[in-house]
Amino acid sequence: MNDATTGRWVAQQDSDPLELLRRRLLKIATASDIDDGDSALVIQSLDAKSLMDQFPEWLAIKDRRGRFIFANAAVLSIAGADQISDIFGRTVFDVMSDEVAEERFLLEQQLMSLGQAQEQEELARFADGREIWLLTTRTPLRNADGQVVGLIVMSRDITERKRQEGLRREQASVLEMVARGKPLTVILDAICRLVQWQLDDIAASFLLMDEDGHHLRHGAAPDLPSAYTRIVDGIEIGPRVGSCGTAAWRRSAVIVRDIETDPLWSNFRDIALVFGLRSCWSTPILSTDREVLGTFALYSGKTREPTQRELEITAMATDLAGIAIERARSEERIRHMAHHDPLTGLPNRALFWPQFSRALHEARRENRCVTVAYIDLDNFKQVNDMLGHAAGDEVLKTLSARMTGSIRATDLIVRLGGDEFAIVFSNANHDEAGILRRLRDLRAGLCEVMEVEGTRVQATCSMGVAFFPRDGATPEDLLACADRAMYEAKAHGRDTLEVARKGVALTV
Repeated sequence: MNDATTGRWVAQQDSDPLELLRRRLLKIATASDIDDGDSALVIQSLDAKSLMDQFPEWLAIKDRRGRFIFANAAVLSIAGADQISDIFGRTVFDVMSDEVAEERFLLEQQLMSLGQAQEQEELARFADGREIWLLTTRTPLRNADGQVVGLIVMSRDITERKRQEGLRREQASVLEMVARGKPLTVILDAICRLVQWQLDDIAASFLLMDEDGHHLRHGAAPDLPSAYTRIVDGIEIGPRVGSCGTAAWRRSAVIVRDIETDPLWSNFRDIALVFGLRSCWSTPILSTDREVLGTFALYSGKTREPTQRELEITAMATDLAGIAIERARSEERIRHMAHHDPLTGLPNRALFWPQFSRALHEARRENRCVTVAYIDLDNFKQVNDMLGHAAGDEVLKTLSARMTGSIRATDLIVRLGGDEFAIVFSNANHDEAGILRRLRDLRAGLCEVMEVEGTRVQATCSMGVAFFPRDGATPEDLLACADRAMYEAKAHGRDTLEVARKGVALTV
């Protein structure tokens, strides 16, 4: 029987079923060949509560009103109770959040009313904020007459299994994003959130190696303060540049247990401490060719080292990020190759025409002038014939670099093919004279002597210039007009610039 006051199970030795079972088993053991004393020790330990307390699963018995009548040690531990009397007569509303408790209570009342058993996976949210995944079996408890008098509830903690399932699912989701060509920032953000979902009180961060190979740029850090990410964006890697800058420099993981005292953070500790960051563990992201692509870091608000699980999750995250970054770089190279001249790196016609059309559209809307310059190198064939095509390529690359360095970010430049180029200038003030001065300066810069394979080479060019809207309304019309003016410059002795005037070239 059960003493409801103390919650202790009181058994009468003559009527206790377990006592009768013990006697019967001891009699069998004594008469058998295995009576070596060990079996007797096991038989003597057959006590209901001690048996149930040894189960790692949660085991509880409830009455028809959902009140706890019995709970084993596992249930008492999760409920924060020391003994059965601490939980006896209480309900699920005393240990779980109201929303979850109401759902559980209604389910259990329904099962007892129908006399049905059920097994299901469920998320238990406790009043103190803890969340645990359980595999729970609920079985109606019947008396000798078959009437349902209560409920037996057995639950197994499957939180780790669910976490692993979620991890595999999220990994597959990230890889699908990579395969579908989602933006790199979106993918890195998803990896950070995946990591933070798997770990407790952790903020994840990606920094990407800049094209110069010496600086780290912000990649993703959804839970770090934005002010902090702005400060560290663009840091130069080095042997004492926090966790990330040092990890990229060393090409190996850097574990900083205490930011406040670690010398690697001597120049940055005040920044980190202001934002409550106390430890940082950074791992470089390496390509298949062992090139540093960036870093992945975990920040904690506590002074500590990473756990084994955190290290395992870090390895997973860096692998995923490496795949995503390399894929993004490959796609960027493909896009660049499709729209740029492989020799000079300048935009080609495929990129130039839509950019030119957009420039004209904006000029119409804003009532601006646009200038088109068609540039053709003079006697370039002689360079190839005298010095060879390799030297000719070097000349083209040098002159392309000079042209690129002479224009503004808002201007457009294209290699049309061979030794022909075009530049589109936006002219907000309709300052034709100013544009012509810039072109004369550009032509003078192209004429400067260069040294190619030990030979001094000087190249000149002929230019033709047309203006929108006066000389044409479409990119094709304007470029054709500038092309005709360029041929006029050739006809007038080369190394000169001519401006189209309503279909007539005017030497300047």
